[in-house]
Amino acid sequence: MQATHWKNIVVMGAGESGQGAALLAIRKGYKVWLSDASRPPEEVQQWVVQENIPHEWGQHTESRFLEADAIIASPGIPDTHPLLEKCLAQGIPVISEIEWAGLHTRATIVAITGTNGKTTTTALTHHVLKNAGLDAGLAGNIGYSFARALAERDREVFVLEVSSFQLDRCFTFRPHVAVITNITPDHLDRYHQDYNLYIRAKMRIFQNQTASDHLVVCNDSSDLVRAVQSQNPSATVHWYGNAAQPAPEAYFNETQLTLKYPPQEIWTMYLQELALQGRHNYYNSLAAALTAKILGVRKEIIRESFMDFKGVEHRMEYVATVRGIDFINDSKATNVNSAFYALESMNKPVIWIAGGRDKGNDYTELKPVVKQKVKAIVVLGEGYNKIRSAFGELVPQISAAENMAEAVKKAYRLGTKGDVVLLSPASASFDLFRNYEDRGNQFKFFVREL
Repeated sequence: MQATHWKNIVVMGAGESGQGAALLAIRKGYKVWLSDASRPPEEVQQWVVQENIPHEWGQHTESRFLEADAIIASPGIPDTHPLLEKCLAQGIPVISEIEWAGLHTRATIVAITGTNGKTTTTALTHHVLKNAGLDAGLAGNIGYSFARALAERDREVFVLEVSSFQLDRCFTFRPHVAVITNITPDHLDRYHQDYNLYIRAKMRIFQNQTASDHLVVCNDSSDLVRAVQSQNPSATVHWYGNAAQPAPEAYFNETQLTLKYPPQEIWTMYLQELALQGRHNYYNSLAAALTAKILGVRKEIIRESFMDFKGVEHRMEYVATVRGIDFINDSKATNVNSAFYALESMNKPVIWIAGGRDKGNDYTELKPVVKQKVKAIVVLGEGYNKIRSAFGELVPQISAAENMAEAVKKAYRLGTKGDVVLLSPASASFDLFRNYEDRGNQFKFFVREL
C-alpha cells in the first residue's frame, strides 16, 4: 500500500481518530474531506474550522467518497456500512487511522492489544521508556490518536494501544514490538457472534512483522497460545505469564516477578514493591518489563518505574472513602473478563455497580468470584434482567438505577463501614453515557457529592 500515490483522502467520522487522520493528511499536503453523519460537539466544529479542514456534517456525500483515493474510516463504523461497501466494491482502500499514521512515521513502534490490560500495559511501558530517556510518544486507543500525535511531531518511539476495530483495517502496519496481553470473548456483536473472527482481528497486529521484530504474548490463555502458534509468526516470540508451557521469559509467583531476558540475565522484583497491585497488574508489569528489556532499557530503570507509576484514570482508580466505605472507579472495565480481575482483587465486601450496553456477555465465569466477594449489586441502564438472572441466587440485594447519581446513592446506602463500592460495569457505556470516561467522571462527581 503506497500512500505516495494518493492525493484525495476522505475521512469518515469526526471523533478523535478522524480528527487526527484529517489533521495529519492536511499537514502532509493531501486533499482532505472530513465527513460525519451527525453534528460533532461545538468545540470540534470550531477546531475543524481553525485547522482549515474541508468538511460536512449531518451527511455523507456519496460522490466525494467514490472519487477518493483512500477512505480512512472511524473504528466504530463497520465495513457493512452501505457507503463503505460501495467504495470497497470499486477498489477504493478503506483503512484505519492507525494504518494511515503508520505510513507516515519513521518511529520504532510498540503496539499493544488484548481484551484486557492493554491500557495499563501501554501507559506503564511508556512510563518506563520515558524514564529511560527515550523520546517516547503515547497514543492510539489511549489519549490522542496516533495520527494526531504524529501530526504534532514524529518520535523516536511510539507506544500505542491498539484495539481490534483499529487492527481490522490495518494492512501494512508493522510494529517492531507487538504485545498481546490476553484474549477472551468481547465485541462479539461486531464479529457476528463469532469468537474466532475476534481472535483473527487481534492476530493482525503481527501479520507484517519480520524476523527482526518481536512478539510478546501472555501464555496464560490456551486460546491465545493456540492462535499465535497456528499463525507461525515471523517475529521472535517472547512468552510471559505463568511457568507452564510455552516456557515464559517473564513470570511471577506468590512473592516476586522474574524476568529472564536476555536468557543469561535473571532479574527479580518483589510484588510488594510494585505501585500497581493485583494479579492482573502483575501480568501487565511482566509485559512492560519484557518490552522495555527488548528495547534495551536497564533493569534499574524498570524497577524505579514500577515503583513510582501512578496508574491509569478509570482503571481501578481510588476515588474517596466516605464514612468508612471505599469507592473505586473501574469504568474502563467494559467486558466480563476485566470485571473479573477487578472483583478478584478486592479484599473487602463489595457493592458492585455493573451494567450498560451488553455486547453478548456471558456472566458464567463471574459467578464464583461474585459469590465470594459481592454483597449487593446495583445495575446501571440496560442488562438488569440478565444480571439478575445470572446472580439472583448468589446475591440477595440486586437493584436497578436509571442514572449514575441514583446508582452511587443506592450503593452508598447498601454499604457499611469496611465495604467497598466498585464501579466495574462489564459492559459498554453507550446506553447512558458518551463513553467510559464520561461514565467514570460522573461516578467520581457523585461520590464527591455524598
